[in-house]
Amino acid sequence: MRDGSVIRWLAASAAGLCLLILPLGTMALGAAALGAADLAPASRPGGRVLLDAHNCYPENDQWTDRLDRALSTGVPVAIEQDLAWYTDPATSRSFSIISHGKPYTGREPVLKTHFFERVRPIVERALADPHPETWPLIVLNLDFKSNEPAHHAAVWATLGEYEAWLTTAAQAGTGAGADARVMPLEVKPILVLTGSADEQERSFSTSLPAGAKLRLFGAIRVDPPARIGKGEQLVDRLVEVTPEEAVPTKATNYRRWTNYPWAIVERGGQVKAGDWTAADRQRLDALVSRAHASGLWIRFYTLNGHTGNGHAGNGQAGTKGNGWTDSYNFGSETAAAARWRAAMEAGVDFIATDQYEGLAALLKTRSAGALVPSTPKAGVKGGRR
Repeated sequence: MRDGSVIRWLAASAAGLCLLILPLGTMALGAAALGAADLAPASRPGGRVLLDAHNCYPENDQWTDRLDRALSTGVPVAIEQDLAWYTDPATSRSFSIISHGKPYTGREPVLKTHFFERVRPIVERALADPHPETWPLIVLNLDFKSNEPAHHAAVWATLGEYEAWLTTAAQAGTGAGADARVMPLEVKPILVLTGSADEQERSFSTSLPAGAKLRLFGAIRVDPPARIGKGEQLVDRLVEVTPEEAVPTKATNYRRWTNYPWAIVERGGQVKAGDWTAADRQRLDALVSRAHASGLWIRFYTLNGHTGNGHAGNGQAGTKGNGWTDSYNFGSETAAAARWRAAMEAGVDFIATDQYEGLAALLKTRSAGALVPSTPKAGVKGGRR
């Protein structure tokens, strides 16, 4: 995700995702709110559960296999790419790079070559032999680390080069309230999502003329109530936010999804999680139901579980050696898997984790009908009290 994590969400609820998708069958989808009444379930909120492969790009010339790992879990899949606006000190040329943040090396990849050209064979095969009921095959989530107008313009131009691959919707209009008119999605192999910043909405939606195509879709804004407090003190009190406060608005033509830190489900988040309980499950179900009834996809981040000396999944030793964030760690894969199962059963659209292979295997087990339910029981704990 957007590491910086719970507090960053509170400042601007945005998120990113890399995902393996599992059909769930018929659910309460809020299709009318999405303008999706005639869409296949795969395109609707609640229609399938997705592995969100978190931070799917190299960092500091390390972990260059992340995108390959995500794609190797199979399609449908989606990819998170964090974007920064970089100025080359030698040439003074500015351009968008894929990076979690400073310090920059100047060797960071760019969206066109790292993502779009890498997935070209997948998309071209899909377009040559179309099965639109399975689309989107790839969900690309763009996490803008800064919102310079030039940055937005550069990314918009890149998306324009690949517009024939992208899920779009017509701009409903430019007057007051026009965005409340939710237009149908024209579903293609790739769906692009972005964050909740108002600057992004201006660049990617409200500045467009009526009838133009929206190439990407933002998250709703979520502002925690004042009674919860500010800063780090918020973390332990996010569970006090009601589902109605957490999902205060329905989908609009541009804003079609929502995103939360896990601390909104379990008090204190991953590092303070205890036993997974029936009350936790009820809380999760209420949040998911509220989002889907509002016509929104919903995402939770980032559900990891590993020891300090290694983890199951990609064969790399250590947690710092993987570039993973300590605050996302439940302490064991067993504890994380309990939450993965619960999220799957609740119909969470995007389950974010750095342990791509572990969650992908669980999703495939469920697809085969062999998943053990997430019945709360003693001993299935988070990493710390």
